[in-house]
Amino acid sequence: MSAPRTITRLILGAGLVFTGTAHLTFAREDFVAQVPRWLPLPTDLVVVGSGIVEIALGVALLVGRYRVAIGWVVAAFFVAIFPGNVEQFVRGTDAFGLDTDLARGIRLLFQPLLVIAALWSTGAWASWRARRRRTKNRNQTPG
Repeated sequence: MSAPRTITRLILGAGLVFTGTAHLTFAREDFVAQVPRWLPLPTDLVVVGSGIVEIALGVALLVGRYRVAIGWVVAAFFVAIFPGNVEQFVRGTDAFGLDTDLARGIRLLFQPLLVIAALWSTGAWASWRARRRRTKNRNQTPG
């Protein structure tokens, strides 16, 4: 792993641990504002559960074992929580200092970057591409 990838992975991991802790403590109300209304689960359960998941994923990124698998799981998590960010934008809910539609809209643009960072920093994307190339080469080999 290159230094930039490792640093990115560690920053993502620390960010997830911090954010997960915030779910459970000082920013709980802000996270409640993001839970989509259509989700058929108690709002507080979603906030607490997602906080615990974020802490676990953050620790997994920091430890660095099973990087490729963790990269895919973290990327999927970032995709799974995206509807909450959309919900905050659509409802115009102020939270996390995002008090304008422009600020909430800009935030939406960063979610794909988190997915990309998770896949890149863990080598998950490179691993998938390498496996795909091997499969393609194996299928093209006469025999």
